[in-house]
Amino acid sequence: MTRLLLATTNPNKVREIRQLLDSVPVELVTLAEWPDLMAPEETGLTFAENARIKAAYYAAATGELTVAEDSGLEIDALGGAPGVQSARFGGVDTSYPEKFALIYGALRAIGAPDSPARFVCAVALARDRLLFETCGIVEGRIAPKPAGDGGFGYDPIFFYPPYGRTLAEAGDSKAAVSHRGEAFRALGAFLQSHF
Repeated sequence: MTRLLLATTNPNKVREIRQLLDSVPVELVTLAEWPDLMAPEETGLTFAENARIKAAYYAAATGELTVAEDSGLEIDALGGAPGVQSARFGGVDTSYPEKFALIYGALRAIGAPDSPARFVCAVALARDRLLFETCGIVEGRIAPKPAGDGGFGYDPIFFYPPYGRTLAEAGDSKAAVSHRGEAFRALGAFLQSHF
């Protein structure tokens, strides 16, 4: 069976990706097998560039077939912020409730509290070269206030109109529409047909 390295240290992402690739005949391994491996600097200006950087770096460092993703929240009224800085928005040690407060404050200041927004997930697969890349997007808007305790990251402030609730309130139905779900289903189809 083909081994596939999930190049992320985020346990929530590992859990989601494991579920999304559950039916794909690959042996999933994580960076826990390489505890001393330093993370690359994410210098890309787009999610896709950062996903490529991470996939190429970890594939070269481990020799494994490697999938990396870069994802985040883009808010129209904030010019696409936090964007590629989503995880570092407000500082690397800033909690998500603090990030939410910063976002709500910025949106109130410009009179756009329920701005259109989207989640973006770029995925890159590499071994000795880039083998596949894709991108998943889910459109929505900023919720009036954080709601729900499911999901992770910005899910409590991302309102998904077709469900009439935030992704943090969506439970198991989140994967059917999420940016990560879309991207990893495409990756799964590629892996099924090529490996």
